[in-house]
Amino acid sequence: MIENKDVVIVGGGPAGLAAALELKNKGIEDILIVEREDKLGGILKQCIHDGFGLTRFKETLSGPEYADRFIKEVEKQGIDYITDATVIDVTNDKLVIAATRDGLKQYKAKAVVLTMGCRERTRGAISTPGTRPAGIYNAGVAQRYINLTNTMVGKKIVILGSGDIGLIMARRLTLEGAKVEAVVELCPYANGLPRNIEQCLNDFDIPLYLSHTITNIEGKSRLEAVTVSQV
Repeated sequence: MIENKDVVIVGGGPAGLAAALELKNKGIEDILIVEREDKLGGILKQCIHDGFGLTRFKETLSGPEYADRFIKEVEKQGIDYITDATVIDVTNDKLVIAATRDGLKQYKAKAVVLTMGCRERTRGAISTPGTRPAGIYNAGVAQRYINLTNTMVGKKIVILGSGDIGLIMARRLTLEGAKVEAVVELCPYANGLPRNIEQCLNDFDIPLYLSHTITNIEGKSRLEAVTVSQV
């Protein structure tokens, strides 16, 4: 059976929740959010550091707290959503097909909004030479393991990239008992906020190497070492 909707939003993270609320405020009533995970919130669920909410709510919140504000507002506004649902196709005529625990669901929409977030680039995508041993993680994956599943990713860490998530994970890993040997940045300047450089690196004596990158990965079944070179 095909259900008709005014708008189907694919992705129940911060962008999807904000889009749903804004559409509701504009008078759009029949909205459906489709989320593949078991709860709404997206990436915010694993961002347990604070700093969210200053612009919108005039107070500093953690990621889960910030997401909870949006989720409660979505529920208050009566906006429909489904979780544990993976969109497998969006046709040219705006038919959204989702795989759910109850089988395939089909929704015919007047408009489809894609708010699925983004993916971090892999080791292969940034052309780092070497094999593919265990022990190499995207920063967001490492964050998810530690913050949501209480699983440590390693005890001796090198972080490639000085974006805010990399900096925050340097601190998080240190607090969990790991030794972060260095944060390595290809650019001649740091990409994260100055406060994160101070609070996440300098406060923990973690060195930041600018104009450096990883030029080789050593190890077969398990990561053994990386080569860091100046560029």
